[in-house]
Amino acid sequence: MLKIKTSLLVLSTLCIFLHASTLAAQPRPSAQYLNQDKLIIPNIQTTVEIDGVLDEPVWQKAGKTVLDNVMKPFNNIPAPDLADVYYFENDDTLFVGFVVADKHPEKIRASYVDRDQIWGDDLVGIKLDTFNDAKLAYQFFINPLGIQSDGIQNEMTGNESDSWNTIWESKGQITASGYTVEVAIPLSTMNFDDSDGEKQWGVEFVRFLPRENVLRISHLAYDRNNSCDLCQMGQITGFANAQQGNNLDIVPTLVVARGESRDLAPTTDWVTQNQSELGLDVKWGITPDISLQATFNPDFSQVESDVAQVSVNNTFALFFSEKRPFFVENSDYFTSNYNLVYTRNINAPDYGLKLTGRSDKHALGVFFANDDSTNFLVPGNLGSSIASLESKSNNLALRYRYDVTDDISVGWISTIREADDYHNYVAGVDVKYTPTAKDNLRIQWVHSDTEYPEFLAADFCDDTCTEAYLRTDRDEAFTGQALRINYSHNAEDYFMRASHYRNGADFRGDLGFVSRVDRNSSVIGGGLYWWNQNSWWDRIRLTGDWDIHHNDDGELLEKEIEAYLSIRAKYETFVEIGRTNRVRVGLRQDPLDIGIDGNAQQFSEYQNRFVIETKPTPKLGLFQMFRQGDQIDFTNNRVGQRLVSESTISYKIGAHLNLRAGYEYRKLEADAADVFTAKIINARATYQFDSRQFLRLIMSWAEVERNPENYIDTVTAYRKDLGLQLLYSYKVNPLTKFFIGYSDAAYQDDEVLRLRKNERSLFMKFSYAWSQ
Repeated sequence: MLKIKTSLLVLSTLCIFLHASTLAAQPRPSAQYLNQDKLIIPNIQTTVEIDGVLDEPVWQKAGKTVLDNVMKPFNNIPAPDLADVYYFENDDTLFVGFVVADKHPEKIRASYVDRDQIWGDDLVGIKLDTFNDAKLAYQFFINPLGIQSDGIQNEMTGNESDSWNTIWESKGQITASGYTVEVAIPLSTMNFDDSDGEKQWGVEFVRFLPRENVLRISHLAYDRNNSCDLCQMGQITGFANAQQGNNLDIVPTLVVARGESRDLAPTTDWVTQNQSELGLDVKWGITPDISLQATFNPDFSQVESDVAQVSVNNTFALFFSEKRPFFVENSDYFTSNYNLVYTRNINAPDYGLKLTGRSDKHALGVFFANDDSTNFLVPGNLGSSIASLESKSNNLALRYRYDVTDDISVGWISTIREADDYHNYVAGVDVKYTPTAKDNLRIQWVHSDTEYPEFLAADFCDDTCTEAYLRTDRDEAFTGQALRINYSHNAEDYFMRASHYRNGADFRGDLGFVSRVDRNSSVIGGGLYWWNQNSWWDRIRLTGDWDIHHNDDGELLEKEIEAYLSIRAKYETFVEIGRTNRVRVGLRQDPLDIGIDGNAQQFSEYQNRFVIETKPTPKLGLFQMFRQGDQIDFTNNRVGQRLVSESTISYKIGAHLNLRAGYEYRKLEADAADVFTAKIINARATYQFDSRQFLRLIMSWAEVERNPENYIDTVTAYRKDLGLQLLYSYKVNPLTKFFIGYSDAAYQDDEVLRLRKNERSLFMKFSYAWSQ
């Protein structure tokens, strides 16, 4: 059994006492806020000029509501200032106007930033659940300068994503008494039931007011005892004649690039590769509910460089987020309890097709893409590796969901990856059940069928064999299963959660991000909340959990217990302290034996954690995290002492220039000597000329120093990497855009004794959208 340290017991006792005293001192609100607000939207056969000034007479005939209730962080209290919302539709377009009052207009936060980057500013927004089933909502947000952010809130997954982009109009004006915003949203940009007659949609109008606290203000009340946000939306009735057209977007692209690379040990001449290619993206609304997206000869280069991450002393593969538009758009259709669709596995496709749709109780997503190569994770229970095959592959994903009732949804997911002498077929079913507003149960079972090439195992057995050798040394195809169960209960003052998953040793999800198999885990946890209003803090939270992990043979891999105490306060301040105690096994002593008992030593670890994040001024943001404790030195199979520091600073200069820098420091010592020190800097400077164009410089720097005398095997003593990217972007809308940029990479190590460039490239991309 893990021993809970005295500090954790004292911390828990203190929080229980605080909980009791807070309940005694602060009266609980008696009202149960369940929204029944109903709005009626007028149909007015006219239009307005979207200029941010509500001076057309039609606004006097529009429907009206008032944003007057602070929902978060405080619990349904009057807003400090009111905002009037006006709305009407003309069969084709939804028009919304905001007149926002502010007693201190000089404090309004409004910056010129790129699309979808407006968070932190004053905002107004519209949320629409066009099927009125509390499963999914379109979101449209605007800052006082009219800059947009759009996205989707998915109640099924609990995620909000700004990856969904569409074309709509907005303009804003800052005034002497606040600001005004005008919005025009073509109804054809959203899916809805376009049968004749009045329609009832879910709706919420919202305002974000960032001052000492970030206030979320709505025309609705909010119930903290209801974990379903979309279930609490109001209703808007109208749109009787609204029809969806078969929208067609044709977007040709031109890519021109020149890249150069060379070896540095020994130094060779630069090798030049020129690229000049045409591509085509097509988006077609086949029916009002189903859309087809196709890409031919796409340029899938990253517009934005990946953030550098530390991989030293990490036995599992690192996760990088997807940024490529074809895969990002409508990616919510493919989510499930397991991450079975991770499109970063698809490296360089020649073409891709994606079909997504939602009608009544049905939701469907299908995509297909080929790839010039085949990359996938080889999972294990103590580590994972990346396999690369030179042969081309075909990749398919299918996801279907059926909402049986408002409380029960069932789904199916399948993925296929095929290449020469290789395949991975995955199929699974899942259920989501919401028996009450507080409870949520999700279950998923998945089956896989996999075949590896005969030569693959040898790639993981060079000087020494890794676990991936044992996982890939197969003479024929094999099958496996995985099961995942998650339960959560969320109430105003507490929450509970429990989960169990069994990833069989032979299960593979090669189109997804499944890095652990032969691993059966159970987790139970929960927490308490203390709420406060009209004070310097608004929430205190105590959380903790216990988990244990075994392999398929019942051998212990890991068990841990952890607890955290946090407080949320003014100036967007968040402070957290926590402690983790853990027992887990190190690497196998005999790498050719898959067993654990008698083959992998158990080590005791602990970690103390401290986090603080704050925004002391509207322009300055600060983040600092420290982690300290004992951690396994996996390379040398012993316990070492670890120190981690992560720092971030962001600063806005005026309304146009944004600076951001992050620094990460990691150090491991063992046997009274250094093992390694790793440092990473990620920095960027962005100058946003206006709502359409920006110039951005990104720098990524990483340095790793190892002490060879404190390693069992020979290691590289020093490595430094530097990457730079300069990008100019002009964006008319999400589909019509132009960018030109330059990037290079350099490194230094034991053989290359000074920082020297080994890659550089100049690139340009232009796309133009024809829409009808």
